[in-house]
Parts: sequence; structure tokens; C-alpha cells
Amino acid sequence: MTTVQLPSALLDDVAERVRSGIAAATDAPAPTCEAIAEWVIGYLRNTAETTVSREEDGTTFVITGDIPAMWLRDSAAQLTPLLRLVVGGVGSDADRAELVEVLAGLLRRHWMYLVIDPYANAFNRTADASHWDSDDTELNNPWAWERKFELDSLSYGPDLAWRLWRATGDTSWADDQFLPAARAILEVVQTEQHHEERSKYFFRRENCPPSDTLARDGKGSKTVPNGLVWAGFRPSDDRCELGYNIPGNFFLALALERLGDLLEHVAGEADDAATARRLAGEIRAALEEHGRIDGPDGEQIWAYEIDGMGQHLFMDDANVPSLLSLPYLRCVEQDDPTYRATRAAVLSRTNPFFFAGLYLEGVGSPHTPKDHVWPIAKSVEGLTLSDPAEKLRLLEQLMRTDGGTGMMHEGVHVDDPTIFTREWFSWSNSMFCELALDLAGVSREEAER
Repeated sequence: MTTVQLPSALLDDVAERVRSGIAAATDAPAPTCEAIAEWVIGYLRNTAETTVSREEDGTTFVITGDIPAMWLRDSAAQLTPLLRLVVGGVGSDADRAELVEVLAGLLRRHWMYLVIDPYANAFNRTADASHWDSDDTELNNPWAWERKFELDSLSYGPDLAWRLWRATGDTSWADDQFLPAARAILEVVQTEQHHEERSKYFFRRENCPPSDTLARDGKGSKTVPNGLVWAGFRPSDDRCELGYNIPGNFFLALALERLGDLLEHVAGEADDAATARRLAGEIRAALEEHGRIDGPDGEQIWAYEIDGMGQHLFMDDANVPSLLSLPYLRCVEQDDPTYRATRAAVLSRTNPFFFAGLYLEGVGSPHTPKDHVWPIAKSVEGLTLSDPAEKLRLLEQLMRTDGGTGMMHEGVHVDDPTIFTREWFSWSNSMFCELALDLAGVSREEAER
């Protein structure tokens, strides 16, 4: 195992790109541009040096921060700023080639984990049976830190692989575990479209809040098949109240479409590619038919969860995928009328997890206390806007509400930034970097250039 050190020359290039890019896009004074650049450099260095390790097998392992395990979702999001640097041509060819290898190593680790257990959300570095809690599930897996089934665990890897492949042509991530992992994803998706009839998955945890275990003796929320894919838990790791999570299904459909491209053009597996695209089409059709509800002013908005039996839930959670994040993930267009109406509802009291106070206003989560806004949600709010001045305002607000720590946190109290949860939350730091890079014109995907 070796840690990752980002070259000084690369970080100098990043700083200059952020300074000059923000200066060109906004009327921010030089000290503000410099401060934002310094925070980006600090977060990139912190993520690389404290959360990322290169393993002897050529894979990349990424801890989430103050928890010594790797979440499939978090790890891909934590390293996405590095892909922005590759896409944006920041640094030397040699520096970018090293970043590609780190990203490809992460994907190879994703495939390994998905083959071992496609229902787990977080994994150990080795099969040492470390775990968050003692859970009762249908599989005793010593690799799994936690076995909460979340749709984003199946989505982030294919999405990152597709973006890396499109930007660079690199296929070194497509090792001998890629095809088994892809087929595991396809099998789980088809099973969980019919959770009641086909799934063996259950999750039970004792002596915990209701949000940390599944009802019905671990089977979870009951659903009726309609083309969507059931999930036990949300991206917050809290259980789904209703089994069909709408933003999770949106991102899964996109990931399956992109997985279809990878299966066809990289793996040469036309039949599997066709299956991935068919499943994506089924999910998208179901979202169109079942995913909308009436908004507060009678307009159509997206539900957060439904059950296929007529029940629906409107809210939004700071964790991605969220309703707010759909354009950031490229699931919908930013100017889509349903999204615009949904966004307005999310950023209002219609959303029971929208909080506002003296220092912050935005989306929180049932995962954290009342009146806590998540910096991740503030970054996503900016990443789904077109106005450079508003993006800059959000960056400055985030910097003012760090509680004096220099770090982005999980949740921050709207009236007192010194009250926060999780002092070290690497995903949140990376989302700040994404917003700053986005404002500076460093794109997330090759097609944006």
C-alpha cells in the first residue's frame, strides 16, 4: 500500500486555472479568487494524501474520511475532481496520466467489490470482517463494512468508467472483473424490479433507530412491479420509506445506458449491452409514467419515493443522487420544466428537510439533526445553476460556514456554523472542489468542452 502525492507542479496549475477561471467568469476580486484556489488545493491534497491508497494489486482504495471503509458512492465522488483535471487538460501529460491510473485503479476496486457482493454499500480494505454494526443479512461477507442495498452503489462505477473512457479513451479499468461485475449489476437490477417475488435480500439491525433497519423482518418497504428498481436504503444510508427511490432510479437508468456503451464498445458484449439498454429503457418509461406528482401550486414535480401502489413521498435529501442533483448527474436538462418546478419545491418549506437560518439556507437530511444544512447540497445547488455570480456567492457562503476548521462537514447548523456533524467528510470537500472547478470552466465530462 502506498499513499498518493499530487505533484506540486500539478497543484500550481490547478491554482492558476481556478484563479484565472473565476476571475474571467465573475467580478470577484483577486483575494477572493486566491482564497478559493487555496481551499481547492488544500482539499485536493487532503483527499489524495489522507484517504487514497494504491494497493499492491493495482487497485485504488479510498476511505470516506473519519470512517476507515470505502463506500462505492463516496469513493467515486471523492475522486471526480481528479477527472475534471484530466478532462480540462490541467497539468502535464504525465501528471494527467497518473491521475487516470488512480481513477482506473478505483474502478478495478469497484468491480472486485461488486463481484464479491453487489448488495453491499461499503467495504473493507481486506477481508478482515470489520463492520459498522452487527447486522443480520442473507450473506456473511467479511469484505463488507455494511450491506445496505442502495441503487447508487451500482451506478457510480459505470458512470465514472464511461466518463473516463469518453475523456481519454483509457480502458485499463476493464480488467477480468469488469464483465462479471457488469453482469452482477444487470442481475441485481432485474431481480429488484421484482423485489417481492425474486429477491433474497434482507437486512436486520437490532437496537438502532428505525432508519437503520428494514421493516417486515428485514424485507423492507413493499412495492408492486412497475419497471422501477427497489432499494432498501437511500444515498444517506437511511432506509427508504417507500421502496422506489426516484433520483436513485434516474441515476441508475443513466448508468445502465452508459454501461451498455462500455459493454458494447470496450468489452465487445453486444447481448449484455442490449440488456443494459433495455433495463434503462424500462426504468425511464416507468419514471415517466409513475414518477411525477402534483406540486404545491398544481404543477408536476418529481416525487422522492413511490411504492407502485399509489403512495408517494415528496422531500429531498442532501446526499447524491437527489432530486436537486439530477442535472448535475446528467439525468435531466437544467431547464426541464418538471425539474425546474421540482427544484423550486426542494428549495422551499415544501421540502421538510429544507432549513434556513442566520448563516445558511438549504437542504439537510433526516440523517442529521434538524436545522442542519449539508455543504454537499449547497455545492449541488451551485452545480445546477448557470449564473456565475450565484455560484460564487455559494462558494463564499461555504467558506464562511466551515466552523473555523477549514473543512467542509456533513451537516452545519443554520444559526451557528461551529455546530456541525463529522469534522472530516472527504466527499463534502470534493464537492466544494467541483463547484469551484465548474465556475472556473473545468468541465465534468468530455462532451462539455
